[in-house]
Amino acid sequence: MANKEALRELQTRLAERLKTARAEAASVSWLAVECAGRGFLLPLHEAGEIFALTAIVPVAHAKPWFLGVANLRGGLHGVVDLAAFLGVKGAERGTESGRERVQLVAFNAALELNCALLVDRLAGLRSAAQMVAEPAAATAAVPRPAFVGERYRDDAGREWQELRLAELARHESFLRVVG
Repeated sequence: MANKEALRELQTRLAERLKTARAEAASVSWLAVECAGRGFLLPLHEAGEIFALTAIVPVAHAKPWFLGVANLRGGLHGVVDLAAFLGVKGAERGTESGRERVQLVAFNAALELNCALLVDRLAGLRSAAQMVAEPAAATAAVPRPAFVGERYRDDAGREWQELRLAELARHESFLRVVG
């Protein structure tokens, strides 16, 4: 029970910080999430509300990464397992403690896509001042989709990959959930 209360407090604090960060908007900033042990940065202006894991209704003939649909605040949203979509699926989600940390991050309503990403863990907010961009030559060797942004390192040396949700919302393979 204490874990659930702590999780609610974290969600409340993050929601408040998201509102404050959006209002300031002085520099590029991200919502940091983890999937399969990897760090991803979601632009704050493209990320929407954060939800606890809720009932997800599977959709017949959907791709394995499309988990189904969920009712989030009265709106029907498609739910995508981000790690599975990106091909970095990990095994840690099977544990009971792992399920308690799983969150849904909705797309900002301005992107006009009722979708939420299933992430393993929220890792807080990050600003451009906390990150150092990796040299372009180090990341240009492999072609990448338009939704994959820059790669960064934080002060602790941890690698973070930016994911552009606006580009992801238009990406053909992301939109093709059946097949």
